[in-house]
Amino acid sequence: MTEALKQVQTPAYVVDQGLLTKNLEILKSVQDRTGCHILLAQKAFSMFYFYPLIGRYLKGTTASSLYEAKLGKEEMGGETHIFSPAYLEREFDEVLSLCDHIVFNSFTQWKKYKEKALQSGKSCGLRINPECSTQDHAIYDPCSPGSRLGIPVSAFEGENLDGIEGLHFHTLCEQNADALQKTLEAVEQKFGRFLYRMKWLNFGGGHHITRADYDIGTLVSCILHMKEKYDLEIYLEPGEAVALNAGFLVTRVEDIVRNGMDIAILDTSAACHMPDVIEMPYRPPLLDSGMPGEKAYTYRLGGPTCLAGDIIGDYSFDQPLQIGDKLVFGDMAIYSMVKNNTFNGVRLPDIAVKDEMGVHVVKHFGYQDFKGRLS
Repeated sequence: MTEALKQVQTPAYVVDQGLLTKNLEILKSVQDRTGCHILLAQKAFSMFYFYPLIGRYLKGTTASSLYEAKLGKEEMGGETHIFSPAYLEREFDEVLSLCDHIVFNSFTQWKKYKEKALQSGKSCGLRINPECSTQDHAIYDPCSPGSRLGIPVSAFEGENLDGIEGLHFHTLCEQNADALQKTLEAVEQKFGRFLYRMKWLNFGGGHHITRADYDIGTLVSCILHMKEKYDLEIYLEPGEAVALNAGFLVTRVEDIVRNGMDIAILDTSAACHMPDVIEMPYRPPLLDSGMPGEKAYTYRLGGPTCLAGDIIGDYSFDQPLQIGDKLVFGDMAIYSMVKNNTFNGVRLPDIAVKDEMGVHVVKHFGYQDFKGRLS
């Protein structure tokens, strides 16, 4: 497979249809065992080339904006859900025309749009904050102090819930089912009395269901417990789990320089093409490499931009790198295409598919894609 990937023009994202399908089969098995509804969270993976395939396994999509809602509705169909910290007045009518479930982030937003939302016949919900942190990534922790996401239980007192059919929480990030179990304990303790009045509960995303060590048995137990105790429809919105480990980013060594260590400059940029490397920080897996010093030759891999910190990381290899070598990063389907940018005018990677016919490009980006974003 590696040699086939290395035949593409770089840089290029390549998504393996077979690996994607394996993930979808796991997710569908959870739906079949529990009767829950699993939706694709497009914020992690929006490669709509695969939406017809995904739609054969999952129930629909969830969106964080009007444009994501339009993409999910147009390209996959099924259920279309949306959450936004604050809906824009000029967009809300179109949001209503597209979405089946509308989740509000505050009672202020709910009261503002309540009349329109209820007249449209859509199912409305509120995002709650169970104030139960289970992760170490503060930037991705909606339960951290001062969070703007979700309503704490203290703000529910005295509020009228007429018209609200469901509650939604999203507190996890790349986590196992034990974190969900702990979160549900907090949800029940703080919001249990409200759940008896609801039709549905949305567990949000961050569930690494397709990871090899994920405890699917505990997930199934959690779903069935909440479903049966409170007579609820249960929704999950994984993004990463859909395309986890199903994508690659192929790059080329353009130069090798030395400044206290060997540095390989690639045609792929951390800042432009894999921004989680800088934001998280995150060290993407690289095929046929090791940790610094683990193999005979260690290099710092950096991008082609003027940003001094455009560094992917330090990796070691059995053989010295040569200009023109192709390198293949793994787990590059999620939070890559949806977050990339054209800083410095750097070209966006092609988007390619690996299927039974081989590897073929389905989207090429050029100068007009860069220019078209500017004025």
